[in-house]
Amino acid sequence: MSLGAQNSHGVDLPDRILRVSTGSSPFPVRPFRFGVQLQHSPSGVEWAEQARRIEGLGYDIATMPDHFDGQFAPVPALQAILSATTTLRASALVFDNDYKHPLVLAKELATMDVLSAGRVEIGLGAGWMISDYEQAGMTYDRAGVRIDRFVEGLAVIKGVMGSDPFSFEGEHYTIRSHDGFPKPVQTPHPPVIIGGGGPRVLGIAAREADIVGVNGTLHAGVIGPEAIATMTRDAVVDKVAIVADAARNAGRLEQIEMNVRTFFVSVTDDRTGQIAAMADVIGVEPQMIRESPFALVGSVEQIAADIVARREEFGFSYVIVGAAEIDSFAPVVARLAGT
Repeated sequence: MSLGAQNSHGVDLPDRILRVSTGSSPFPVRPFRFGVQLQHSPSGVEWAEQARRIEGLGYDIATMPDHFDGQFAPVPALQAILSATTTLRASALVFDNDYKHPLVLAKELATMDVLSAGRVEIGLGAGWMISDYEQAGMTYDRAGVRIDRFVEGLAVIKGVMGSDPFSFEGEHYTIRSHDGFPKPVQTPHPPVIIGGGGPRVLGIAAREADIVGVNGTLHAGVIGPEAIATMTRDAVVDKVAIVADAARNAGRLEQIEMNVRTFFVSVTDDRTGQIAAMADVIGVEPQMIRESPFALVGSVEQIAADIVARREEFGFSYVIVGAAEIDSFAPVVARLAGT
């Protein structure tokens, strides 16, 4: 990522942020960047090789979830990715605030930023997957409490990365004159990404994040029909409007990068057949898959055209695909990255 101007929080932004959108999106048009969501590999050697392959194919970032199921622990795994590469950025998508004290997470992320010469992004969320809490014997508080705690956690992370000793007195966290060390390379902190599907978290993201990820709604604590029902085009229109309104009121429209983690991806010449098959598996009408911004199905040319159209309409310039699509999606990356 080339660095240029800084946003209102002082976070470096790409110097290619450049023009006002000619579509319906209220956000400025940013150059495309692409990421891959990873979970694990058979060995450390293969994990590092995969990271180098992602970098070589032109992807900008590797991300990981933060759950207790079949995945590597994100902090050491992301550091391994950073150590194996020279330009690839890394982030959790996203760290669950409840799983680690935010002061500890801030120190780990700042250390990673120093060791990677400034290639870390801070993904943080309130936590949603109920099975994680059940397996760990942790209390699954109602959403409002988890979100309150996450907001405080984000304030702590930003604060302890600042240049001066930081104190904080909240309902959930208390910090007393802590001068965080090391200080991150990206000042005053690496870019923050917050993903949300509900109005409150989307509003928080618009006011506090540098990158806003639009997600399905996960109130049920599992990926199921409720979440799928909030991944339609109409639902995304509403979610983006919430972000835009909150960002406009905060005077932050120009500072936000819009992100989407796509889940229904297939590079294929049989777009109609593949969409029908996907729709059958998840129990929706084919039109839902065809129109959803969470889906990218078709030839390289069709997918590239869809991505461009969605940037114009929704502002999505930062697109993440799954590990299974690393190679098949690479021609789309080659065509669009940085444009």
